[in-house]
Amino acid sequence: MTIRVLVVDDQAMVRAGFRMLLSDEPGIEVVAEAATGREAVAHAARLHPDVILMDIRMPELDGLEATRRILATDSDARVLILTTFDLDDYVFEALRAGASGFVLKDDPPEQLLAAVRTVASGEALLSPTVTRRVIRHFAGTRHQAPPPGIADLTSRELEVFELITRGLSNAEIGEELFISDTTVKTHVTRLLQKLGLRDRAQAIVLAYQSGLFQHEA
Repeated sequence: MTIRVLVVDDQAMVRAGFRMLLSDEPGIEVVAEAATGREAVAHAARLHPDVILMDIRMPELDGLEATRRILATDSDARVLILTTFDLDDYVFEALRAGASGFVLKDDPPEQLLAAVRTVASGEALLSPTVTRRVIRHFAGTRHQAPPPGIADLTSRELEVFELITRGLSNAEIGEELFISDTTVKTHVTRLLQKLGLRDRAQAIVLAYQSGLFQHEA
């Protein structure tokens, strides 16, 4: 199955570079480019790409609002935020808007390609650095009431959920709990369904907004 990608960045050279890299990769197709958030929203509505590489700072409509509008009409879309450094001030807003992950513009090509495939598969891409920043951001804030679905989680699903909020991958969770990668995926899928969440990114934000788990940053 071919992964259809929309590249969004206000710099033509950056878009050209991403198009060249992605188009050379088997199983990935760049279906369109956009230079503004408004163009991104229009292309997404018309083409329904699997993954949207979204720059944040753009004219007319920034990447955050473009992400919100795209996901409001297509909940299956996966947005991978492009940042210039990993301490971007927009991390929290992007997560709340529904972004599934973050990629640095100067990351090695293999990392970008892996990120596109990861997000396209329905998983979120959150580095431990980003996860720690989420923890710090919500530490000491007034917590919201946990969603009703929390009561429906099994003890194992709660264990998996807690490890997700630490930024662990499926493989790392499997090693921690001595279960297979397939079993981890099953638990992750079920807990997301019970909580009505799209992916790990939303799960992490929900956990810390609700104060479900206490971790040190």
